[in-house]
Amino acid sequence: MTTDRTGVVVVGAGIAGVACAQELRRAGVPVEIHERARVVGGRMASKRFDGRPADLGAAYFTVSDPDFAEVVARWQGAGLAREWTDTFLAYGEQGRRTVSGPLRWAAPGGLRSLVEHLARDLPVRVNRLVLGVAPGPAVDGRSCQAVVLAMPGPQAALLLDPALTAATEALAAQRWSPALAAVLRFPARRWPDFRGAFVNDHPVLRLVCDDGDRRGDQAPVLVAHTTGQFAEGHLAQPTAAAPAVEAAVRDLLALPDPAVAVHLHRWRYAQPMAGDPATFHLDEAGIGLAGDAFGAQPRVQTAWRSGRDLGQALAQRLA
Repeated sequence: MTTDRTGVVVVGAGIAGVACAQELRRAGVPVEIHERARVVGGRMASKRFDGRPADLGAAYFTVSDPDFAEVVARWQGAGLAREWTDTFLAYGEQGRRTVSGPLRWAAPGGLRSLVEHLARDLPVRVNRLVLGVAPGPAVDGRSCQAVVLAMPGPQAALLLDPALTAATEALAAQRWSPALAAVLRFPARRWPDFRGAFVNDHPVLRLVCDDGDRRGDQAPVLVAHTTGQFAEGHLAQPTAAAPAVEAAVRDLLALPDPAVAVHLHRWRYAQPMAGDPATFHLDEAGIGLAGDAFGAQPRVQTAWRSGRDLGQALAQRLA
C-alpha cells in the first residue's frame, strides 16, 4: 500500500474483518489487515492449556444463511468444524429442563482455527496497534482509499477523529455488555451428561459448556460464561473472580471435586445489547464499520455476513 491512496486498511482480524478482506482481495482491491493481538480470531478466541485448545469467546455458532453455510461446509470438509448439538439444558426458577434449538457447531481445534483458515492467504499484520483514523481517510497518518473498523463500537470510537461524524454517530448508538469466561479443568469427568446449559436468573453464571463434549475429546474441562452484571464488578481484577465462578459451577452441577486449575479471561465488550438493522456502515468519508453489532442478532454468522457485505460494497465503490 502506498501514499497515493491505493487500497483498504482493515483494522481487526476477527471473523468480520477477515470476511471483509476476503471479498476485497477476491475483487482485486489491495487490502491489508492490522491486528493488535498476536493472533487472528477476535472474540472467536481460543487458548491452549497443556496443548489442548479451549474456547474463551464464542461458545459455538449456528447456520441459517445459505452463503455462510457454504463457508461452513468448507470448514467441515477440511475437518475444522463439526456438528455438535441441538439440545441444551436450561436452569432457572423452575429447576432444570431440556431445551431444543438450532444445530450448534463447534471446532475441534478451537473456533479461532476457523478464522485462521479464512485468513490463511490474506496479508495480516499482527501485533500492529492502530492509534488513530483521520479524515482522508488515513490510518496513523498513512493515506488509503478506505478504512474498515471491525471491532466492538467502543473500541472503534477511540480511534476515530471527531471530524468523522457519520461513523462516530453510528458507533454512539451501540451498547455492549461485558463477560468473564472461565476455563475450569478438573481431575475427572464427574458431572451429569450434558452439552451446554443456559443459566437463567443467576447472580454469576449465564452459560456453561462441556468443553470435552464440544471438542469431542471428552477432556474433563468446563467453560463458564458469567453475566454482565457480575463481570462489571470484576473488570479491574478478573482473576479475583475465579473462586466465585468455580463455586457457582460446582454448585450448579453438584460437582464433588474442586478444579485443578481455573483460567479467567475478561471481555470488556463481550456482546452487543442491541443490533443495528443494517448489516454494516459505510459512509462517504470512506469509513466502514462491521461486526456482530450490525444485523438482527449478535452471532458468529452475523459478524461474517457483516464483513462480507461491507467488503462487497467497498469493492463496488472502488472498482
